[in-house]
Amino acid sequence: MKIKNKILLLILITIIFGCEFQSEKNEKLNILWLVAEDLSPFYLNAYGDPRAHTPNLDRLAKEGVVYTNNFSVSGVCSPSRATLATGLYPNSFGAQNMRTLNQQPAAREAGIIDYQAVPPPEVKMVSEIMRENGYYTTNNAKEDYQFFKSELAWDESSIYAHWRNRPDKKIPFFSIFNFGVCHESGMWNSRKNFFDTGDEFPPSRNEKQWWVKYNGTNQKILVPEDLKVKIPPYLPQNKIGENAMKRMYTNIIRMDKGVGRILDQLEEDGLLEKTIIVWYSDHGGPLPRQKRLLYDSGLRVPLIIRYPNKVRAGERDDRLISFVDFAPTLLSMVGLEPPKYMQGHAFEGNFKAKSSRTFIHGHADRFDESVDMIRAVRDKRFKYLKNFNPEKPYYLPLAYRENMEVMQELLRMRDKGELDENQSLWFRETKKVEELFDTENDPHELKNISLDPAYASILKKLRAECERWMGEIDDKGFINEIDLISDFYPNGKAQLTAPPSIEFNNGEVSVSCETPGARIGYRYTSEKAPYLGWNHYSTPLIEREGDTLEIITHRLGFKYGITSVFNGKQLKTFYPANSHDD
Repeated sequence: MKIKNKILLLILITIIFGCEFQSEKNEKLNILWLVAEDLSPFYLNAYGDPRAHTPNLDRLAKEGVVYTNNFSVSGVCSPSRATLATGLYPNSFGAQNMRTLNQQPAAREAGIIDYQAVPPPEVKMVSEIMRENGYYTTNNAKEDYQFFKSELAWDESSIYAHWRNRPDKKIPFFSIFNFGVCHESGMWNSRKNFFDTGDEFPPSRNEKQWWVKYNGTNQKILVPEDLKVKIPPYLPQNKIGENAMKRMYTNIIRMDKGVGRILDQLEEDGLLEKTIIVWYSDHGGPLPRQKRLLYDSGLRVPLIIRYPNKVRAGERDDRLISFVDFAPTLLSMVGLEPPKYMQGHAFEGNFKAKSSRTFIHGHADRFDESVDMIRAVRDKRFKYLKNFNPEKPYYLPLAYRENMEVMQELLRMRDKGELDENQSLWFRETKKVEELFDTENDPHELKNISLDPAYASILKKLRAECERWMGEIDDKGFINEIDLISDFYPNGKAQLTAPPSIEFNNGEVSVSCETPGARIGYRYTSEKAPYLGWNHYSTPLIEREGDTLEIITHRLGFKYGITSVFNGKQLKTFYPANSHDD
């Protein structure tokens, strides 16, 4: 009897996880991404640290799968989101520098203008592919992809975006909600206009006070005053270091409450068992020597997925997973074969890869006004770093990071000669060309074992993998950024997507565009609404008397154009002004 029960269970799992992850009514499942910012897994109950009260994440972990070896491609958000949106490594198409769309003053002084990275012409945002295949897609609300979003990627991308806005409740949705409360700026001595997840999702469109102003130091600490925290050895082992940890735990608690509100809304709508819920963070932690770096404190991120009907509930999955795998996995989960240009592979769904990853890869390049170039390769135990500028120190000044009291304390201790051996490592004046760490025995990556003969074969293997990966993706880190910008902006200006070629035939409108990789969308002005995106063009359109037909042409990384058609006439193409492109 037990054998029969096991066979029946296997059959049930096969049915649920085959057939495009469809529900029992053969309906396509919804996908919900819940994204925290600047958060390592090490400080969460689901990963072994109970200090922050996170009942909603704990519920997801209990009812879903906890992935224990998930990694971003970068220790900072914009390049990471470029990968999440496209399924490409940022350094494969010139999106590796933080950030491209809005330069810091010091970067401007060095001649770096605001610019868009330009992906290859065949590349689409993964949400656009979802829309093409019948999904209602929303993003609330962070974009930050190193290029302006495809105008055909979202039905709505704003603080008001929500699956509840879709015009037909039978339409499946792909929705993203971003929780900014854990962001590095939440650790500042003071902070204004910070996103407060304590408010409702979504706000009313008439609500004017959605971005709540407050002074961060006045926010109540939500952990016990006498809580014993474990301060990482590279941070100040004093009251300031302790307060930083308590602030971080408090921000995690507040983020969890925001997650709970979204889950409540999903249940209120009767959609919990019709939705795959994916919760993760955009890169590692917010503290010094975490964010921006290629140690596990900067690259390793939590990932919890709850499948409908609690399939695989309580499971822990230790496969290596990279952000470059997220886009193909999203498509695979809904039964769509990922495009060949994507550089990752699906780890779940109909098109799940036959074998698991052996390595993950990461990069570090320009961060605001500071420039370096480092590449990382990691297997399940060992981390390899290649420093292309060994003459530079690891610590490079960043005005943004120095808003944190704990960073100010580190600098004070450095100047006073008070740093201990572990804290001093970050402030070395030069770096080794190669570094190797045993993350199992040295989780904070403090001891470089690259010169130890006992690890020579491991060093050789990871070095070769780093060279292979960089060659395979044609790593753009070797190109001077000003030259890269010249390639993207040949005349110092963003390239324009060509106006559409339009043919009229007995009331039908046929549209094409000569720009390679341009996508074409349309809408009738009588049907415009803030929660409805552009329709994807595929077949000739019907003119409507007295109704203007708007046609958009857009290639990622280019400026988009809007052309109106009215009463059988094609009007002039309009390119919306944008300060980043002008």
